[in-house]
Amino acid sequence: MFRPLSIFIGTRYTRAKRRNRFVSFISMTSMIGLALGVLAMIVVLSVMNGFQKEMQSRILGMVPHATIVGVKPIDDWQPVAAAAMRNPQVTAAVPFTEMDGMLSYKGAMQPIQISGVDPAQEGKVSIVAQHIVQGRLEDLKPGEFGVVIGEITARRFRLNVGDKLTLIVPEVSPDPGGITPRMQRLNVVGVFKVGAELDGSMALIHMADAAQIQHWQPNQVQSVRLAVKDLYAAPQVSTAIAGDLGAGYKADDWTHTQGSLFSAMKMEKTMIGLLLLMIVAVAAFNIIATLIMVVNDKGADIAILRTIGATPRQIMAIFMVQGTVIGIVGTLIGGVLGVIAALNVSELVGWIERISGQHIFSSDVYFVSNLPSQLQGGDVVLICSAGFIMSFLATLYPAYRAAKTEPAQALRYS
Repeated sequence: MFRPLSIFIGTRYTRAKRRNRFVSFISMTSMIGLALGVLAMIVVLSVMNGFQKEMQSRILGMVPHATIVGVKPIDDWQPVAAAAMRNPQVTAAVPFTEMDGMLSYKGAMQPIQISGVDPAQEGKVSIVAQHIVQGRLEDLKPGEFGVVIGEITARRFRLNVGDKLTLIVPEVSPDPGGITPRMQRLNVVGVFKVGAELDGSMALIHMADAAQIQHWQPNQVQSVRLAVKDLYAAPQVSTAIAGDLGAGYKADDWTHTQGSLFSAMKMEKTMIGLLLLMIVAVAAFNIIATLIMVVNDKGADIAILRTIGATPRQIMAIFMVQGTVIGIVGTLIGGVLGVIAALNVSELVGWIERISGQHIFSSDVYFVSNLPSQLQGGDVVLICSAGFIMSFLATLYPAYRAAKTEPAQALRYS
């Protein structure tokens, strides 16, 4: 089958022939290096995607996606919830009250964010019920001042279900000081563990108890908590709903409380991706070295080709083809192996744990017991494209140098 001269000779130069086996070995190592770089980038970025998804599902499964906050305590939250549910992005709307305070137990204290919830409806907007490790969320009864605390808080204070602790919240006072502390004894009825910082900074009580602590009527709440389909649409959705309800309401959403965390995670992924790209760059430099050695080794061949009529452009294309073949094959091998590894990284880690007898990801230390991975097609395309482009650029200088070879001088020193 007919093939252009440059492609025919360029592909032949990638295979070992008698005296140039060393050059072909260097070509193979360049190909392997490129494949390993692409593989590493795909696996690492997929694992980072997995961790980000896990963190997002846990943290944003606990904190409100969005809230419609009343300027004054909301007397009847159901019409507000009904108005919110008319928005197609909203999947659930439940009553919610939030306040900051301090927990005190045997002289030790820690800041806490108290969420007043309706246990019967909390499952519509939160995953807390799925992560209760002691007690039950349903044990929060109005008037009993029960509290569900996080695992870190329970461990810090050495608390179990049935223990009592004190909640201290600020209260506006007509006294000269302006603010006085208000104390309320709470009974621990449950402990949750989501494996995130919220285990040490969040606690739940019944919304009627939260209203009583705030000196409100039992049916009054601070806001209506929303769950939305698209997390990144939460600011627009909540703002639109609050605007429709009038001046007595304002919007809040997760980007105000947790946005910096996910921005930092996104930046971390970008920086690690750039660092891993350096591995691919090193492999590209190996392609440059390989092609320069091939140009030096094939000086006589270049001279003969030029003598029989090959143009400098054809000579340049020969070595560009060779380098591009190395880049394409290395990138494809790395891409295929990277996809396979990313899809099976959890099983691979489990196999290593069984062989070594060591738990790499202990649930006592990390918030996950296995290595999460989420393969994104966009990442694979971007990584493989970067590998191919860098490989192609690496061919330009050696190919240009080959095209400038003088036939007479090359034959003299060959």
